[in-house]
Parts: sequence; structure tokens; C-alpha cells
Amino acid sequence: MAATHKVALITAGTAGLGAQIARALAPDFRVVVNYANNADRAASIIKELEQIPCSHASPSQPRFHAVKADVGNRDAINKMVEETVKTMGRLDVVVSNAGWTRVTNFFNIEEQMEESDWDKCFLYNVKSHLWLAYATKEALKKSQGSFITTASVAGVKPSGSSLPYAVTKAAAIHLSKSLANIMAPDVMFNSVSPGLLLTEWDQVKVLANSRSMTGNNILLDSGLTL
Repeated sequence: MAATHKVALITAGTAGLGAQIARALAPDFRVVVNYANNADRAASIIKELEQIPCSHASPSQPRFHAVKADVGNRDAINKMVEETVKTMGRLDVVVSNAGWTRVTNFFNIEEQMEESDWDKCFLYNVKSHLWLAYATKEALKKSQGSFITTASVAGVKPSGSSLPYAVTKAAAIHLSKSLANIMAPDVMFNSVSPGLLLTEWDQVKVLANSRSMTGNNILLDSGLTL
């Protein structure tokens, strides 16, 4: 029997923002959480998600799955997507949540000149989103799905843990807007820019289900950037 219960893939989905998004989507979606190294933490979040009641009377199985992949590696991304579609039977929503930074004094220019920080931020905060969008494009076209990038208020207002982080998060927002144009009308692309405390998970659910919103960056910062 073909799977009709929608599937969401969340990168860096076993802790922090990713885990919170997984919890928010669990009632309505089958969820695949990606992790880089910590298999025990992945098993723990899967066990937790399984306790969340499903809104579907007869949900497709499996409801939840964890897949290991370093999203800074394009081949690993391709394999992650292949495993997701093979295991779940479809893909409707991608939450590209992985990223990287090194904590510095933002206002100390000397601390912002480390070339390796720029390279790694660009890899995980920009290129990984592009690679994942490309790897999932056929599955998302088929489902008329949505791709949501986790950006940051640091990409809107110069701030945050480091200059490379702020600049590459701004690039992630522009990448999402550009992909919304390139992939229209088949796939919806949006980004969310959370502040330090993000509790408005329903907004992510709205983006996951929307067929009318694309090319937007949603600020969830309690007015921080005003």
C-alpha cells in the first residue's frame, strides 16, 4: 500500500531547534531526524517521538526514523535522502536545520579573521542547504512539497556568535529566496530566522503545509530586530 501520510526530514534533528521542530511536526507528519555522530541521542529522540499521539487514524509505518549523515559532505547528503525515500516511501517537507559557528566576540575584528571559520560556516550554513535542496528536488516536486531553511536573526541584523556566522546566515536567507524563484511553482522555499528563544513552532508547521507562501524569511524573534 502506498504511503499517504506525509514525511518530513529534519537535519540536525536530535537536539536543540531540530528536536523541537521534530516534536512539533510529530502529530501530523512521519518524521526522519538526521544526526551526525550521537546515535544514543538519536535513539532517545525517536523513543520520545513515538510517545506523541498521531493525528492520523491509520498512520503509515514507520512513523519515525533516524539517519546518520554529515551534511557538510555532498555524497552523505545524497545517501541520506535516498535512505529517507526508500524507508518512508515519500518526502514532503525538508527542514534544513544544520549549521555551524564558533563563538567569538562579534565586535572584535581580530577574532573574525580566522579563514577556517569562514570556510566552515560557508560549508554548513550555505552549501549544505543547496546540496540538500538539489538532492531532494525530485521527491519534493512529486509531492509538491516544502523546503524550510533555518537561518537566524544574525542574518538579518548584524549580531551573533561570529561575523562569518552572520554573513553566511544572510546568504542562507538569500539562497532560500533564490531557490524559491528557480524551483517555482513545484516546491515552496522559505526560511525562518529564530532568536535565542524560539517557541513559535506552529509557524514552522504553517510553512510545512503551505502552498501559498514561498520566498519568505519569517522572523521569530519577539521583535528583537525592530
